[in-house]
Amino acid sequence: MDENPSLTEIKSPPRTVKKRYIFLRSISMLVLLGLAVHLILPQVTSLEHSVNVIKNMKWWAVGLALLAQVLSYVGTGYLLRATARAGGGEMKIIPGAAIAIAGADFGMLTGGMVATAAVTYRWMHSRGIPKEGALLSGILPSLLNNGLLLIISVLGLLQLLITDNLTTLQAIIFIFSSLLLSGAIFVIFWSMKHRDWLVNRVTGLRKRWAKFRHKEFIPTGNDGLMEKIFDAWDTLHANGWEQPIAGAIMTIGFDILTLFFLFYATGNPVDLGILLTGYGLPLILGKMTFLPGGVGIVEGTMATLYNGLSVPPGVSVVVIIAYRTISFWIPTIIGVPLMAWFQRHSNDS
Repeated sequence: MDENPSLTEIKSPPRTVKKRYIFLRSISMLVLLGLAVHLILPQVTSLEHSVNVIKNMKWWAVGLALLAQVLSYVGTGYLLRATARAGGGEMKIIPGAAIAIAGADFGMLTGGMVATAAVTYRWMHSRGIPKEGALLSGILPSLLNNGLLLIISVLGLLQLLITDNLTTLQAIIFIFSSLLLSGAIFVIFWSMKHRDWLVNRVTGLRKRWAKFRHKEFIPTGNDGLMEKIFDAWDTLHANGWEQPIAGAIMTIGFDILTLFFLFYATGNPVDLGILLTGYGLPLILGKMTFLPGGVGIVEGTMATLYNGLSVPPGVSVVVIIAYRTISFWIPTIIGVPLMAWFQRHSNDS
């Protein structure tokens, strides 16, 4: 009998662990879906008014919203090109944007942001990008984009506090989500300055995971990956943050502009404070859920916030549905064939 278990046997968790994970994930999704329904149902009564809003929309402004969303993904492609260059590789903007769209789809189907980062690394590396640049491309876009969303969310919280439009429940949810995300970002940056601490923590987690699965801990395997992450971070630090940050600003900035043009299309433009308040907080909350793309949570929270800031309910329903169609559903549909294409070509390479 072979005394050395195969890699599959080492990595496959016991059936009981899988059942517990599936059970907890199912319960979490049911709770979040219930919250989404609670937020969305009050908006149904606005549908009749929404029909009138749609009839009087400025369609040239809708076209500008579509253009702004395209430019948002151009910004993401520019960000991936910048991270690839920081690692010594070269990636064109359009293929980079396509990888970002397909990677987001892959993450929704599997393990969220972690899966998106992993598959982005794989696809970038399969296209000739050195490992350092591919790692940066997998990790940095999410880090920078979420950091900008966090800043916008904090400004939105201050706006709601000043205007006294923040309920206690909303305050608890948004503050918890913001603290969780900001804590994760802080830990990442702090860990890059205290690398021995990070290696020890990762090793400790791996030991606990092996014990939980009743497996023997093997102290090798992730050491090389940690070294690659450190090398990628050092490479970025040496080449500068300007271009990656510019790409993140383009991504988020044009996404906000998409929402602005949609409000303008309904004949109900909003000021910058209201626009940012209803934008950042729901997207942060959506990222904290197990639901793909924060479906239901983002839409319901956006509607609640904008209605609380004196946006007519019929207008908010039209704008939010149009925004999510342009920024989420259309890219998701486009991402399906892109994901299959990248998977097939990365397997062939």
